[in-house]
Amino acid sequence: MSLPSTYRRSESSMLEHQTWCDRGFEPTETSLANMMKAQGLVQKFKVTHLLSYLGRLNPIPIGVSKNDAVWLFDNVAFRGPNGTWQAEFVTAVFDARVSTKFVEAVGDIAEKVGLSKGDKQEKTIEQRITPFLMEVLPGRRVDIKFGESTELRLGPGGRNGISSELKKLPDSAAGTVVKSVAEVPSGAGGLLEMNTFYTEPEGWAVISDVDDTIKITQTSDPVGILRSTFVAEPTPIAGMPELYWQIKDKVTPSAPWFYLSASPYNLYPFLRDFTHRYYPRGQLILRDASWMTIPGLLSNLTLGTQKYKVDRMKKLYEWLPKKKMICVGDSTQSDPEAYGEMYRKHPEWIKLILIRKVTDIAAIGTETKNAPKRFEEAFKGVPREVWYVFEDPAECRERIQRVVG
Repeated sequence: MSLPSTYRRSESSMLEHQTWCDRGFEPTETSLANMMKAQGLVQKFKVTHLLSYLGRLNPIPIGVSKNDAVWLFDNVAFRGPNGTWQAEFVTAVFDARVSTKFVEAVGDIAEKVGLSKGDKQEKTIEQRITPFLMEVLPGRRVDIKFGESTELRLGPGGRNGISSELKKLPDSAAGTVVKSVAEVPSGAGGLLEMNTFYTEPEGWAVISDVDDTIKITQTSDPVGILRSTFVAEPTPIAGMPELYWQIKDKVTPSAPWFYLSASPYNLYPFLRDFTHRYYPRGQLILRDASWMTIPGLLSNLTLGTQKYKVDRMKKLYEWLPKKKMICVGDSTQSDPEAYGEMYRKHPEWIKLILIRKVTDIAAIGTETKNAPKRFEEAFKGVPREVWYVFEDPAECRERIQRVVG
């Protein structure tokens, strides 16, 4: 069984490759409807599409229309090298009218997870699948009002409809939360509000994985991923909300939380609502590689995760090099390897690594993910007192107390 053609083996750990092959990810992925074929070529020959290859250098950006959906993403403000406040603003723009293959896509997912035709849970699938079926709109700019009076122009977005850029911000105290609102025509929808959390250069911060660390996802099983993403009620891992609120009580009030997930940006509203419901609020950092492609969900969640997460953590280090980081992950993916690699690059930065050992992993294969040898190799060169593998989150309380004080 082969890996996707877009996947470079050099980015994979042997465990990812083993899981992909053993659990039948390829036949599941290739059988899913790919909406790119339905609508992705509509803009291929338009000038706006061609200019979108220039990203922020696009000389003719387009404003948002009443038929568009705009997403603003919560972020964290930090002090730059010259002491001024700044933050990375991420936006995405879509055509709010979904793919003509909407019904087909819903039925496809329902069949894969074993639902009978007409099952009431198809309504849940309809709601959650919609962000995968809205066509991305390249080359759009978005104007927002930051706080009471600061006007910011974001974009234009690139080929994937996403823009990402650093913006200087007004002074404010660490711990302050400032709301921004998108200025769009009447009729435009989406996530039109966002929050910016100001954090000081020093003190504590938390980096947390999402899937199978704080939320049940079953990332080692393709059908399990589809069920937990599109059908099941999002469920927190038992004991993890309590652990995270304990950490929040111990660290400084202005300590930022970064939820670093390999999930695609399509799932931002779903995951934002989940984290807001159960955990301290923070910035969700998601992959931007699978708009309008449901099969890409499986590849994103399971392949190349170590390289992706290390790359994002490098950016966090550039923003907040003086922070003391607590990193939390699980054994189903490459969290141990990613955190171990990052510690070896910046040992003064990471103070504690907590890895949840997924104890039902034997039921879904690849028992070697929980083998002591795996963790020893992942954390080679990392002091033993820095990393800890746990099954019950309550085990971590003493270590949190010892490290944070």
